[in-house]
Amino acid sequence: MDKTIAVFKKNKFQEIRVGVRAFKGNDLVDIRTWTMTQGTEEMVPTAKGVSINVSLLAELKKSLDEVEKVLKENKMI
Repeated sequence: MDKTIAVFKKNKFQEIRVGVRAFKGNDLVDIRTWTMTQGTEEMVPTAKGVSINVSLLAELKKSLDEVEKVLKENKMI
């Protein structure tokens, strides 16, 4: 499977894409920065990002929940 689930702007020239990918027989959750190629409006993936096995999704969600809790406690969001 190769499917982009969500896209949101990082800045004027970059965006973050969250998706599900297959790579070398592994199913992965991929969170990656994409950037606009110079002189065009085509977006290409960068090396900046993370791909984790889908079996680790629960741990990722738990970690993000903890990050959100800390940010709220510190009135950052």
